[in-house]
Amino acid sequence: MIDAIVLAAGESKRMGMPKALLRFGGTTFLEHIVSVLQHSDVDKITVVLGARAKMIQASTDLAGVDVVINEDYRKGQLSSLIAGLKSVPAQADAVLLCLVDNPFITAEVANQTVGGFRGTGKPIVVPTFEGRRGHPSLFGRSMFDELLSAPADRGARHVVRSNEDKVLEVEVGEPAVLTRIDTPEDYVRYFGAAPQVVSVAHDREK
Repeated sequence: MIDAIVLAAGESKRMGMPKALLRFGGTTFLEHIVSVLQHSDVDKITVVLGARAKMIQASTDLAGVDVVINEDYRKGQLSSLIAGLKSVPAQADAVLLCLVDNPFITAEVANQTVGGFRGTGKPIVVPTFEGRRGHPSLFGRSMFDELLSAPADRGARHVVRSNEDKVLEVEVGEPAVLTRIDTPEDYVRYFGAAPQVVSVAHDREK
């Protein structure tokens, strides 16, 4: 069983508005990522919320998704990963770690990453484009304890770099695995317009 964990708990300080609610066509970053994962080979989806959690839940269709609230979101991304890991069912073999500011995730890349794990048993699988590592990354259950005890300022990256012999790199044909939308400038670069958010659910129904 593969549980996809979507980290969407951050304060989005550099963006100045919740990245989970940024418009992605007729939907939001978070809804788009969830939709992609629902059409992939993962078995379960968990979304970790923190900052503005109530606003995001009110503005996003998360039907069929488990939602975990990270009360310690101010401690950084690792705190959200830990909150997600603690909710993973005992039968889960691995987690596919997805970031809400990496909205161009595709089902194909998710499947290639999951397939790498299922085909080789390597406990860390990372998609690469032209030799550069991107997202989403996968961690097998044997890595969970290390993730839970990783340094707060380095998180999952520390676990990867400390276990290079356990890493499988899966070369993919999509440069989007390297794309992060962290600032208004990033949004304009990829979407050609100033960032906007869907602030309440009924906005999309008008």
